[in-house]
Amino acid sequence: MAVTSTTQISDPVPGGKLDTPSGKPAQSGSGGGEAGKADDTEDSKAGDAESKAAGDDKTSKDSKDKDSKDKDSKDSKEKAAGDDQPAKPADPFVAFAPAPEVVPGRIRRIGRGVGRRLVHEWTLAGLGALVLAVLMTWPTLRYPRHTLPQDYWDPALQAWQVAWSGHILLTKPAQLWQSNAFFPETWTFAFSDTLLGYAPAGMIGQGPEAAILRYNILFVLAHALAVLGAYALVRQLGAGRIGATVAGIGFAYAPWLLGQAGHLHVLSNGGIPLALAMLARGHGWSLRHGYRPERRRSGWAFAGWLVAAWQLSLGFGIGLVFAYVMGLIAVVVLLGWLVRRILRRPRRQWFGFRLLLADFWGGAIFAATGALLAIPYFKVAELHPNARRTAEELHNYSPPPGGFLTAPPESLIWGDLHEPVRAGLPGLPETTLLPGYVLFALALGGLLFSIWTVRQRLLLLAAVLVTGVLAMGSRFFGGTWTYLPLFEHLPGWDGLRTPGRLMIWVTLLLGVLAAGSVGAFAERARQISAAERVPPRPGPFLRLVTLLPIVLVLAEGLNTTPHPVVPVQPASMRVANGPILVLPSDQKTDQHVMLWSTSRFQDIVNGGSGFTPDRLAEVRRATANFPDQASIDFLRNMGVRTVIVLRDRVAGTPLQATVDLPVDTLGISREDVGETVVYRL
Repeated sequence: MAVTSTTQISDPVPGGKLDTPSGKPAQSGSGGGEAGKADDTEDSKAGDAESKAAGDDKTSKDSKDKDSKDKDSKDSKEKAAGDDQPAKPADPFVAFAPAPEVVPGRIRRIGRGVGRRLVHEWTLAGLGALVLAVLMTWPTLRYPRHTLPQDYWDPALQAWQVAWSGHILLTKPAQLWQSNAFFPETWTFAFSDTLLGYAPAGMIGQGPEAAILRYNILFVLAHALAVLGAYALVRQLGAGRIGATVAGIGFAYAPWLLGQAGHLHVLSNGGIPLALAMLARGHGWSLRHGYRPERRRSGWAFAGWLVAAWQLSLGFGIGLVFAYVMGLIAVVVLLGWLVRRILRRPRRQWFGFRLLLADFWGGAIFAATGALLAIPYFKVAELHPNARRTAEELHNYSPPPGGFLTAPPESLIWGDLHEPVRAGLPGLPETTLLPGYVLFALALGGLLFSIWTVRQRLLLLAAVLVTGVLAMGSRFFGGTWTYLPLFEHLPGWDGLRTPGRLMIWVTLLLGVLAAGSVGAFAERARQISAAERVPPRPGPFLRLVTLLPIVLVLAEGLNTTPHPVVPVQPASMRVANGPILVLPSDQKTDQHVMLWSTSRFQDIVNGGSGFTPDRLAEVRRATANFPDQASIDFLRNMGVRTVIVLRDRVAGTPLQATVDLPVDTLGISREDVGETVVYRL
């Protein structure tokens, strides 16, 4: 606050006298008047200055004191007013502001993460594939400890294989290939496809019932993995969910596979498309979008190689072709990289260092798995020349062109209708190769209307034709320029007597073509809906139409597969010491004996496989009239200690007349144990 200071000057008074600051009248005279007047004037000016300064200080101080008092008084009044009056209301627009975000705790974060995983596409696809497998294979899990799908011959053998691999890897891993069957042969576990990849399951449980239960669970899971693997591959290639679902169901439940229900090593094919899907994703490649290096994931590539190695461990019946396909893909990719490198010199690298490392180690594991698994089979081929397949045997299992349109008897829709056609086909069920009429139609539509480019459709068609011709074996102009050169020159190919199993690749390629047409139809439905609905979703009618291909493909996969009850293990098999021979001995009975031996895994002379060893054939001839002295001496020289005769299977054989003869003069003992007769040599 500005303070103004003024000096008051008295008005003139009569007589010419002025009031001085001291209050005394000024002196006048003749001699010193001017000087005195000047002095008085100077003194007056000085006094006025001092007075002015003092007044200014006082006025300033008084003003400050006054201001301070006024401020205190104002604060007191405002405080008093605040005590008496209500608070000023908040800004009403604050209510429209977003609420502060609440930071979730650890439990809530975990719950949200689990929830996101549960509704993820791959979680739903896996659960859907599992539920569908249970329904489509029913009643496999109705009595899983006592029944087997299709029949109880080959499934019993494969149940033993899984049980043996799990048992021996827990006890004596070095003896893996020296199984308890076919005594006294060696490398006997390699007499058939081993299903070695299922060994972890074989480590759980013991005995025939556990082996049957284990087989049935694997049977259902194999179907689920086939759906999921094909779905993942087609999705990675660029198709939509509906198209990928059609491909997955068509691949897993193709009618021709119903005839293979007793061959778990053929049904266990889901690792093929799953490995290809992982490798494609790891390399950032899809059929629809091409190569996208920003999407490369070395971890996915390495996982794909591991899945491929696991698939190879399930058997060479379909694994050998898969190995050659993987090698062919590697060669094509390498040549493509070299061409681009030389001609185009791309700026972007096809492979990063980590991806190269993943491919190197993953490919090495895959190759090492194949090499290590091949050694026992080469040993078997060396020791047993009769194990090699012949061109005559190959011709018997080669399907004619009509086989591609014929379904096996287990097909619910086509089984009875195709009975007259099947009567003229050789090598059943390996020559009934119908992949599905719906799949054929969708694939044909995919050549005309598809999400794939014309060039891609033509390449897929060429691949279908090539694999189809190879699946015909020696029926396509004698196979001179198609299957026979592979059969005669490619390592291991001469062990494949059933070319029809190449239908795995035909079905997969048809599924990719079908997914293209279904995907194009679904996209067209969305375009129509975009003009009629907001948001642009297909209406109920269009949605049902887009789901129709799934229903039709699924319907063709319905089956009437029988599930017979497996013969119960004889009590004598649980107590007898090995080596054991069970009579009568033949291919089918011996497969049951192998299953029964899973309680103790005693050495058994019996065995069933893709071929019959010469020694086992000799045993069957020598023991046709057991018990006689010649057969007893023969078995003793082999080291056999126990012979078990199955009473319920001797009808129609020489054993029917000799099983009740006395043995007092033969130097052996005889004992009836349940429905069996036990001889101790």
